[in-house]
Amino acid sequence: MLLATACSDGTDEPASTSPSPATSSSSPSSPTAGTKTITMEDFAFSPANPEVRAGEKITVVNKDSAAHTVTATEGDAFDTGTISGGKSGTFTAPAKVGEYDFVCTFHPNMTGTLIVR
Repeated sequence: MLLATACSDGTDEPASTSPSPATSSSSPSSPTAGTKTITMEDFAFSPANPEVRAGEKITVVNKDSAAHTVTATEGDAFDTGTISGGKSGTFTAPAKVGEYDFVCTFHPNMTGTLIVR
């Protein structure tokens, strides 16, 4: 009995570990919780006119096989860069309230307006 007591720290709980930090996923089916999502599918944005809060993180999911972008048409308010087919990315909404037109730089027929409140 003395041997068993000497090897135990007196608790039955496993050693605690810190949880892993959240990371972005490249999987198109798992946007990060608590973020707005824009989906690119059939060469269209959905929603085409998303409403977000200033400074909010936005997940962009590409369900097409072709690469797309979400790029502000004026200035450099936001740009996801190239998001390959089947992948996802993120960007942060501008800090200034307003409406920001955006386009896919590869497919100019893909357009939308980011409404920042």
